[in-house]
Amino acid sequence: MPDIPVGSVIESALQWLIDNAGPLFDVVSAMLLFCVNSAYEVLAAPPPLVLIGIFAALAGVVLRGVGMAAFTVAAFLLVDGMQLWSQTVQTLAVVVIAAAIAIAVGVPIGVLAASSARTSRAVRPVLDFMQTLPVFVYLVPAVFFFGIGVVPGIVATTVFAVPPAVRLTELGIRQVDTEMVEAAHAFGARRKQVLRDVQLPLAVPSIMAGVNQVIMLALSMVVVAGLVGAEGLGGVVVQGVMQLNIGTAFEGGIAVVILAIFLDRVTGSLGTRRKQRFRLPRLRPSRPQPSPQPQPEERAPQPATV
Repeated sequence: MPDIPVGSVIESALQWLIDNAGPLFDVVSAMLLFCVNSAYEVLAAPPPLVLIGIFAALAGVVLRGVGMAAFTVAAFLLVDGMQLWSQTVQTLAVVVIAAAIAIAVGVPIGVLAASSARTSRAVRPVLDFMQTLPVFVYLVPAVFFFGIGVVPGIVATTVFAVPPAVRLTELGIRQVDTEMVEAAHAFGARRKQVLRDVQLPLAVPSIMAGVNQVIMLALSMVVVAGLVGAEGLGGVVVQGVMQLNIGTAFEGGIAVVILAIFLDRVTGSLGTRRKQRFRLPRLRPSRPQPSPQPQPEERAPQPATV
C-alpha cells in the first residue's frame, strides 16, 4: 500500500489557518476569556454560604422537595470544607460557558436537521465523527490555535458537547405527533408557526434531555481540560495524579461528582416535568358581509275610481 500522509495534510492545514487567521483566533480567545471571567466573578461575588443557599433553593423549587435541597447544602458544605470552593466555582463557570455555546450552536442545527432530510443526512456523519473521536484529540488543535490555558479547555469541551444537543433536538421534533401538525396546518398555520407553536413546545422534554447531556459531557471534559492548563477541579485532579497524591485526587473527584449530581438533577427534572401547554395557531375568521336586502318595488299610483 502506498503511504498516505493524512497527518501531514492535517498539520499543514492547521499551520495554514494559524498563518492566515491568527488574529481571528486571538479575538475568539479574548472573547471566551472575558466570558468565563465574567461568569466566575458573578458566581464568586456572594459568600459561599449565600451561594449554597441559592443552589439549595433552586433545587427545592425545581424538584419540589426538601430532600435534594438538604443534599445540596450538605454536599456543597463538604466541598467548602475541603477548601475547594474556588476551584468548584471556576469549574462551574467553564461548564456554564461551554454548555451555553454548545446549546446555542446545537439546537438550531437540530431544528434545521429536523425540517430538512438533506441537512440531516449531511450532519449525521459529522456528528458520528465528533462523538467517536478520542477526547484527547480535541486538545491538540485547541492548544495549537489558542495556546495553554482555560480557552483551549472551553473550546475542546464545547466541540465535544455539541452532538447531543443536535441529535436530541432533531429527535424531539421528529417525534411530534403528525396529527398535531396536520391539525395546525388545517387551522391555516404557516410552517414557522407550526414549528414555534406546536413542534418546539412538544419537543421541550427531548431538548432538555439534550441540555442535560451537554452539561454532563462538559463536566466529563473537566479533568481532560486540566491537562492543558485549565484551572478548577480538573487542575486539582491532574495535580494529584502527577504528584501521586491520592487524597488530593480523590477530593477533586468528589467535588466533580457533587457538582455533576446537582446539575444533573436540576436540569433533568426540567425535562421530565409535565409537557408545556401549547395552543394551535388560530386565524381570525373573516366577518360575513351582510347580504343586501331586497328593496320593495315601487308601485305606480292607481287612478282614482268614481
